[in-house]
Amino acid sequence: MPNIVLASQSPRRQELLRRMGIKRFSVVVPHADESYPAGLSARETVALIARKKADAAARLAAPDDVVITADTMVFLDDKRLGKPRDEADALRMLTALSGRAHTVCTGVTVRRGERLVCFTVSTEVYFRDATQRELLGYIATGEPMDKAGAYGIQGLGALFIERINGDYYNVMGLPIEALCRALKTFGVQFFDGD
Repeated sequence: MPNIVLASQSPRRQELLRRMGIKRFSVVVPHADESYPAGLSARETVALIARKKADAAARLAAPDDVVITADTMVFLDDKRLGKPRDEADALRMLTALSGRAHTVCTGVTVRRGERLVCFTVSTEVYFRDATQRELLGYIATGEPMDKAGAYGIQGLGALFIERINGDYYNVMGLPIEALCRALKTFGVQFFDGD
């Protein structure tokens, strides 16, 4: 079994690797330029940033390590919603999402030496109509403040999710089924007889 390196400080991504049955992995935090040119699609944007992270992470890992990088973004009407700057910004984002569908897109790069597997996964998320009082109550919990789009599907933000079309774990930040398929091409086994 190759040594796996997760190039992310996200506790959610670490939790998702453990949910996949990967108990032993190391964590590095690459410093990559996360800028991107205007005009890229959502998928192109997250793919580019995941690749930049992979290039930076390769310098922090051994050549034989299997390095995983990811970048997740929330898009509403093709406009990116990052992490809120403050509570007013969180309210602006959540109000815009209320009663509408948006897209969560993750780019993933798996790298071992010079070999790369890159892919993107998109999930449509449908918010129910929410009152301003509900949104303010949610913001008061503090949960939205460190999350793209100002909500966490795995936490109290789930109370606003009417339905999704696609991979739930992608919305958390790591599409684990697609990642499983990619890791298998690098010799990572998940079940006996794999």
